Amino acid sequence: MSHYYTNDPDLAHDEHSFSFELGGHSLRFTSDSGVFSKHTIDFGSRVLIATALAQAELAAGPILDLGCGYGPIGISIAKALPDRQVTMSDVNERAMALAQRNAAENGVAEQVTIIESSVYEQIDGRFGVILTNPPVRAGKSIVTAMLSGAKEHLLPGGEIFVVLQKKQGAPSAKKLLASTFGNAEVLKKDGGYYILHAVMEED
Repeated sequence: MSHYYTNDPDLAHDEHSFSFELGGHSLRFTSDSGVFSKHTIDFGSRVLIATALAQAELAAGPILDLGCGYGPIGISIAKALPDRQVTMSDVNERAMALAQRNAAENGVAEQVTIIESSVYEQIDGRFGVILTNPPVRAGKSIVTAMLSGAKEHLLPGGEIFVVLQKKQGAPSAKKLLASTFGNAEVLKKDGGYYILHAVMEED
């Protein structure tokens, strides 16, 4: 059984290309079998992107799209913020290859760096912003590690944005962020999805 949060290079290809407007830009994506939300941009990612870009000003510094899939979050953020560097990470090699192609297709290849990493294992440095639509089906321990581990990878004043469905544990994730960062808020609720936000407080 193949899952989008694992590697299965032998899975038969079934590529699908489509256009979608994100962050005020019409973007073109190619997806494939074995990746998350193959046929369109999933609703949670759309709400996450829109909510992050609606903030008056995102924290300064590079941006991390943790668990990037074929790239809609990181690519749309890079397109909307052309002066920012974006790191995108995933464990799924097929998704990462698609993200690289999609970054080039949308003219942001120079802005993005794509890294194979399980959670933060291969992530170096600190970021101003971390965005994640965590792979809930990978299990609670993975989601917990993605949220709590952000503290070690945010610059002072940096912020994390997380999208989760209420029924998939958004309220408990908010509590985890609050215990990790000393603060947490729900920025938006839409269609059962919560956009959670926490800030790395400066010493």
